[in-house]
Amino acid sequence: MSVSEKGRRLVREIRESLIELEANGVDRVPRAAPPAPNAPGFRPAVAPLDASRIPRGGDSERALRAVVKELGDCTRCRLHEGRRNIVFGEGSPEAPVVFVGEGPGEQEDRSGRPFVGRAGELLTKMIEAVGWTREDVYICNIVKCRPPKNRDPQLDEVASCSPFLEKQIRAIAPRVIVTLGKPAAQKMLGRPVAITRARGTWEVWHGIPLMPTYHPAYLLRNYTKETRQAVWDDLRAVRARVDGA
Repeated sequence: MSVSEKGRRLVREIRESLIELEANGVDRVPRAAPPAPNAPGFRPAVAPLDASRIPRGGDSERALRAVVKELGDCTRCRLHEGRRNIVFGEGSPEAPVVFVGEGPGEQEDRSGRPFVGRAGELLTKMIEAVGWTREDVYICNIVKCRPPKNRDPQLDEVASCSPFLEKQIRAIAPRVIVTLGKPAAQKMLGRPVAITRARGTWEVWHGIPLMPTYHPAYLLRNYTKETRQAVWDDLRAVRARVDGA
């Protein structure tokens, strides 16, 4: 990519971020301190969290319990017909990072826990590689019930679960969101994305910095030096962003 192409891409990313911020009622962005010179993966700064709109501190666990209660024994879409368990999510209510995946698989459906199969084992290693544990972060999916044969969730199914996912994230108020794979990135960004181009580039969701990266299942199918390095770079940038906050 030439210098002029990089410049045009940077301007486009800044413009898209400003449009997103304006759409969410942000009319002023305080000047942010620059990142450390050798901090990996930083992109243009995004708006800080709006603490007045999102529960913080001791309210987080109570707010999550309220979302679970509201969700109940959900029958809002067809996915409930074949499920064993609702897979709400797990982790720290005070997590600095929320990982958002696509949907439960067979083992997740059996256990009621997110990311416990082979992809989950790899996600755990990815999290630990940057110095966290599963207990330090929060892990959930854009839909709470397993799609048949692990297909992609359909638009109406995602729409049925969206209010609960958004309330989860608002309850936790993380410093960063990490989307795992194309469906999660598309849902959170509200537009089509090509994950090979979107990954590694900072985005924003309601004032919260968001990093798209590859889904662990994709890595298992394409376990190359390049894909491993890409995810490692993305998660290092996330860790640096959290520590810098």
